[in-house]
Amino acid sequence: MRGENFQKTIECAKYLGARWFRAGVEGNVPIQQYIDLHQQAGLRFSWGLGSGGSNLSKLIETARQVAAAGALLGFEGPNEPNNWGITYGGQTGGRDQSWVPVANLQRDLYQAVKSDPLLKNYPVFSISENGAEKDNVGLQFLTIPKGAGTTMPEGTKYADYANVHNYIYHPNSPNVEDNKTWNAADPGPACKVDGLYGEYGVTWAHHYLGYSTTDLVTLPRVTTETGTTIGNGVTEEIHALNLLSMYLDQFKRGWSYTNVYLLRDRVDEGGNQQFGFYRPDYTPRKAAVYLHNLTTILADSGSGAKLGQLNYTIPEEPATVHDMLLQKSDGTLALVVWGEQVQGSSNVTIHLGHRYAGIQVYDPTVGTTPVQTPVRSDSLALTLSDHPLIITIPTRRSRG
Repeated sequence: MRGENFQKTIECAKYLGARWFRAGVEGNVPIQQYIDLHQQAGLRFSWGLGSGGSNLSKLIETARQVAAAGALLGFEGPNEPNNWGITYGGQTGGRDQSWVPVANLQRDLYQAVKSDPLLKNYPVFSISENGAEKDNVGLQFLTIPKGAGTTMPEGTKYADYANVHNYIYHPNSPNVEDNKTWNAADPGPACKVDGLYGEYGVTWAHHYLGYSTTDLVTLPRVTTETGTTIGNGVTEEIHALNLLSMYLDQFKRGWSYTNVYLLRDRVDEGGNQQFGFYRPDYTPRKAAVYLHNLTTILADSGSGAKLGQLNYTIPEEPATVHDMLLQKSDGTLALVVWGEQVQGSSNVTIHLGHRYAGIQVYDPTVGTTPVQTPVRSDSLALTLSDHPLIITIPTRRSRG
């Protein structure tokens, strides 16, 4: 685990409310520690080949052990073969060489998982940075459709989910600005960072055609890396606010799973990268505190409640304000409303459709206790700026 302190990792994951870590067969594979992380912190793992790896038999063998313990989330294809390259089947590929070996490896990974009785129902994520493919091997598709004109055959199956590294800041979008993380999560061409469109719509390196803009909206997708480092205008506060809104944006805009780089700053690479929720000495940054507060407010260990309804409206909702309705297993509704405005604030009024008692308003940048507790209300006036507010509403309406 790259020099991590095992017990500290458990403590950090539990504090954040994390549920997924990337893992796999790159380097040493401490299977029992992964199982312990699952049992003690509730973590599951996407199991991958890592950077430059191609040992499928090792991947499948170790994944069976992780799956048997209930700790497996899914599989992940090679990490950024444009940067690392691979050797598979006696051929070297990726980077500036042919990507046929990369395609063969991802195809065989998919087949190996789906033909295994224990593993066949787990999802397979595609490779990352497939938009860099040098030759058109069709990795911009989950399954190559008819008439795609790729060098790999039509019908070749690569994955169940598209896989993207849509880091929040990018040379095409380098500055702190309104709707920063909302735009990074955009599945279409409006996304300025290394997003879904540049990997699966029209590939960014050689402009091979993939899915239509319409199809991208519903394409099953995950983010296996995103985040931002502190510096170049990104303060620790902005870092924290970006990561907080990023999780909400990703879920709202259709991403099934989102993984942030990084839990704790790397100490096995040159310099302090300052990506992490935690500093190298495991002290939490603001990002850790804010996310802890958010997951604590939304925490729910139950399941099975029938989805309720809230006929709410936000008239003249500003472009920097977003909303999403969630529900807990006891029926309590949680309306999340968040702003992504760098400067200033916006006043909004939320009309709830009916009068409710027991409403509570939480601010995860403040803590885990309510900041407002209206006695009865059918509307709420809120001031939104650069972070979310969570409004919990009991499903029973007030008769007063």
